[in-house]
Amino acid sequence: MFNLLDRRPTNVKNDVLSGITVALALVPEAVAFAFIAGVEPMVGLYAAFMMGLLTSLFGGRPGMISGATGATAVVMVSLVAVHGVQYLFAAVILAGLIQILAGVFKLGKFIRIVPHPVMLGFVNGLAIVIFLSQVGLFKEEISEGVWQWIQGEDLYLMGSLIAITMLIMHFLPKLTTAIPAGLVAIVSVSLAVFLFDLDARTVIDFVADKLPADQASSASLQGELPSFNIPSVPFTLETLWVILPYSAIIAAIGLIESLLTLTLIDELTNTRGRGNKECVGQGIANTVNGFFGGMGGCAMIGQSMININNGGRGRLSGITAAVVLLGFILFAAGLIEIIPLAALIGVMFMVVLGTFEWSSFRIMRKVPLSDAFVIILVSGVTVAFDLAIAVIIGVIVSALIFAWQHAQHIYADTYTDEQGWKVYDLRGPLFFSSVSNFKDLFSPESDPNDVVIEFRRSRICDHSGIEALDGLAEKYQSHGKTLHIRHLSPECRVLLEKAGELCEVNVIEDPNYRVATDKLA
Repeated sequence: MFNLLDRRPTNVKNDVLSGITVALALVPEAVAFAFIAGVEPMVGLYAAFMMGLLTSLFGGRPGMISGATGATAVVMVSLVAVHGVQYLFAAVILAGLIQILAGVFKLGKFIRIVPHPVMLGFVNGLAIVIFLSQVGLFKEEISEGVWQWIQGEDLYLMGSLIAITMLIMHFLPKLTTAIPAGLVAIVSVSLAVFLFDLDARTVIDFVADKLPADQASSASLQGELPSFNIPSVPFTLETLWVILPYSAIIAAIGLIESLLTLTLIDELTNTRGRGNKECVGQGIANTVNGFFGGMGGCAMIGQSMININNGGRGRLSGITAAVVLLGFILFAAGLIEIIPLAALIGVMFMVVLGTFEWSSFRIMRKVPLSDAFVIILVSGVTVAFDLAIAVIIGVIVSALIFAWQHAQHIYADTYTDEQGWKVYDLRGPLFFSSVSNFKDLFSPESDPNDVVIEFRRSRICDHSGIEALDGLAEKYQSHGKTLHIRHLSPECRVLLEKAGELCEVNVIEDPNYRVATDKLA
């Protein structure tokens, strides 16, 4: 329906122009998330600049945009409310150090355990969250603390400007790809509003609405260069215990969102980012944020999609976005203040259309019911709570479903060998979920004196499997019978050796199978 993805290779022009587009889209997001966290708008803008610049320089995913995000902002609310913004800066520094350690110890590889249905749910949930965040901009404050949906001519004007923005972004790439469609749309709509003196809500109107009534008239996005400051907090263990929980959550949420965004962009661009390097890059950016008065953050899927869709592929696109944003703050705040909100909303609506996996509706009836459930579950939890909780729940549910399904796959073929021993030729993995079915396969009361469990086509996966095997051996022993196990894999034998006295099972040697050993554990 919409051809939003530009697969052109990296080049300087694309990166620079796309970066300018992203810088314009970063402003309202950064301001909004600053208000969510309970800090000044400039703290959010500084975070967008520093996160964007440093992750582009040191991160592992060229073309991905980072900045202040809602996922991390909601964690900061209570810390700022109770202890103040200086504790926030300290928490962001510690979160950055945790992320750097995650990269150093190569924990980024664990993003591979996220199943594809969870990825689909993550993408769809974020698309819905982005859409809902833009719908919220259709409200205006009629009195202090009282908001209502815009109506009448204001609504028609905003709707018309959004539609024009989306039409430009949809049709312009069919005529030319020389200039990013998003940039053309924002500039065109802004010029139209200025030339025709249309009464459209602008970025500065949005900022003013968020401020107390006595400060609204002086609202401005003009700022200075962020300056170095060590957070003014006591350097004590008590302070550490205060900020550590927040830092750990910020670090975890930031890495989950960043690594999942990295994976998404990898799939869209047919390239491969470096997860561990991205962990380090995110950590460096957050650490610097804490020392320079920023609220930190992580990767932003909406702005990243804007960048990718407009041809931004290299590190220069993220660097340009950050530098242009800082330039606006320092020298041209007036230009971004007069940008109509409708133009930015239109750009984000196109991002929603391009981000949402519309194919999910088509494949729902073709994939297993459990996968369809996980997709819907993760999407719903992402919208209702946040990304980190959604992904964790999705991975846990997927793992439980996998365990339950594979628990049914354990069975055994039985026969009597030439020695008169009964052999259970086991099939399927022995682990916590299959233990119950495993025990039901055996009949210690009626079996002969010697019983062999053949592990040629099976393996012991965890401590639950070891305990089940040991318990089964004790049952046979209580009946005066001997249980032997044969053809254990090297990994399984290592598990038994580590178990030591916890597992007393007779492992017999098969001369035709070299990995087996003759050892009584």
